[in-house]
Amino acid sequence: MDLNIVWFILITVLFTGFFILEGFDYGVGMMMLGRPKNERSQFVRAIGPVWDGNEVWMITAGGATFAAFPHVYATMFSTFYLALFLMLLALIMRGVAFELRGKLQYSDWINFWDFGIMFGSFVPALLWGVAVVNLLRGLPIDYQMHYVGNFLNLLNPCALLGGIFFLLLFAFHGANFLSLKIADAALVEDIQRKSLRLGIATLIAYVLFAGVAAFETDILAKFGTVIFLVLSVAALIASCAGVVARCACKAFLSSTLAIAFLTIGFFTALFPRLMVSSISPDFSLNIYNAASTPNTLFLMTIAAVIFVPIVLCYQAWSYKIFKERVTPADVHYH
Repeated sequence: MDLNIVWFILITVLFTGFFILEGFDYGVGMMMLGRPKNERSQFVRAIGPVWDGNEVWMITAGGATFAAFPHVYATMFSTFYLALFLMLLALIMRGVAFELRGKLQYSDWINFWDFGIMFGSFVPALLWGVAVVNLLRGLPIDYQMHYVGNFLNLLNPCALLGGIFFLLLFAFHGANFLSLKIADAALVEDIQRKSLRLGIATLIAYVLFAGVAAFETDILAKFGTVIFLVLSVAALIASCAGVVARCACKAFLSSTLAIAFLTIGFFTALFPRLMVSSISPDFSLNIYNAASTPNTLFLMTIAAVIFVPIVLCYQAWSYKIFKERVTPADVHYH
């Protein structure tokens, strides 16, 4: 196995971790919609200690892509420039909202920043789905690795359906996380009722998306990819069963596995490509024509072996420290 494949696997792992961890972050933010202030405060408290650590996975995945496959990084940012700009604005507003919502105790102040958290959760969840689907569906990339399309090329029905599917999946995952973190039994019961509806909606969106993607992409061309996608569907069904059985741990673990299997399935469908060209298969960016030099990949591998375990240990420690459930008394100051 050469270093190009090693770094493809590492980037797959980083994006898998990002979608799992930041997925429930986004989901919790979306679950705040229509909730009274005290409940929203409990939701914010549930992810308050970990949300910024979860975003590190996105930064790390982007940095690894830039260092290992710089041509992909360059083409991707020119391709998704407007979409990434909108996502960045949403994430900035979300981050600021987490920091400022509790600084003043006025209802209008808190409501405004809570809107920022919700906006900063809905927009990235949708756009990540659109971006991932477009990478596999294909984009007008020429022989010089330049994107020659426009923003409207990204808003095709297949990608938009994928974006809606991602949004529902993250909302479902976030609801399952809240069932683990909230102490108020009545609130948990209400969350689980909504979680079941979200789970069913996610399964329906998955079936619709899979039907469209089967015609517009080659996602079903590899047996390994099909296996991972089937496992992701099975995990989603198991998660819904966990919600019905009022087993929050099973529901959350299963939705975690669903996201993991789905992400791995997408990347195995892409391999060895990283961005598919709709103009010609020869123009697609892959792990060889878009890679850094062997020396760069070697040095980065050494750095990854040293620092990735440190990051994993720190994140595991932070989740252990903040594992207790959130009670209404924990947010009385809101």
